[in-house]
Amino acid sequence: MSDTASPAPAPAASTAESELTSDQLLDRILTSLDDDKAEEVVTIDLRGRSAMADHMVIASGRSSRQVAAIAEKLVQRLKEQTGRSARIEGKDTGDWVLIDTDDVIVHVFRPEVREFYQLEKMWMPADALRSATLERLRADHAAEEARRTQI
Repeated sequence: MSDTASPAPAPAASTAESELTSDQLLDRILTSLDDDKAEEVVTIDLRGRSAMADHMVIASGRSSRQVAAIAEKLVQRLKEQTGRSARIEGKDTGDWVLIDTDDVIVHVFRPEVREFYQLEKMWMPADALRSATLERLRADHAAEEARRTQI
């Protein structure tokens, strides 16, 4: 018989935690992404538009290393907090990591890869895209005007 003690099993998630609504799960995911400094986080409501999940989250990390770390910490936190095991793809390369929690699909990209695939344009409602594009154009115009006045 060995003298080394086996590690204590992890406590099971309470019934309330294991039965989170998709909105509560989304809140935990967004908190984790914020804690790990994910950038340009976008949420897309898929309810009534897709049977694969209720929400999609798209976020960026500054490097492959940060993208992989954000994804790994998210999966770890969800397991610890809810007892849910999420499926994860792409962590080894860190260009685009997909985390499937059943109710929420999370994509974490390097900025260049995110720009190339442009998932927001595919999934966001057209009116939301127009609004976001208009706001970006207004901000770009204001920044250009500010630069001109400084010269």
